[in-house]
Amino acid sequence: MNELSLLDSLFNEVFSNTPKSVYGVGMTPRVDVKEEDNSYVLEMELPGCCEKDVNIELDRKNLKISSVKDEEKKENVKHKYILKERRVSSFERNFTLPSDVDSDSITANFKNGILTVTMQKREIEKPKRIEIAAS
Repeated sequence: MNELSLLDSLFNEVFSNTPKSVYGVGMTPRVDVKEEDNSYVLEMELPGCCEKDVNIELDRKNLKISSVKDEEKKENVKHKYILKERRVSSFERNFTLPSDVDSDSITANFKNGILTVTMQKREIEKPKRIEIAAS
């Protein structure tokens, strides 16, 4: 297998995603995924959100990032809007993690509208030869 096909198969195997969204006006948050020596790093653009708006769940090797953001509801305060385009936004992104991700070491950070999820790699056991005993 050459390097290009290895990279292509790794990308397809590692991070298959199926966006489901009504984020803003039908937008799905943009995601960059990069591989580093000892980790994978996922960065997602979430302008206008904060860490309380985002939910991250790990179910075996499936990472789900989702959000439902409702407009602020203030009791006894009534506004007369001339134009109201921001109401509810939601999205859900699912990622299948590669087999070398150490699920116990996944961390997430939110800064300046960017969610960064860092997934450390663990060493995968190398194939070993099993000796055959003569009977």
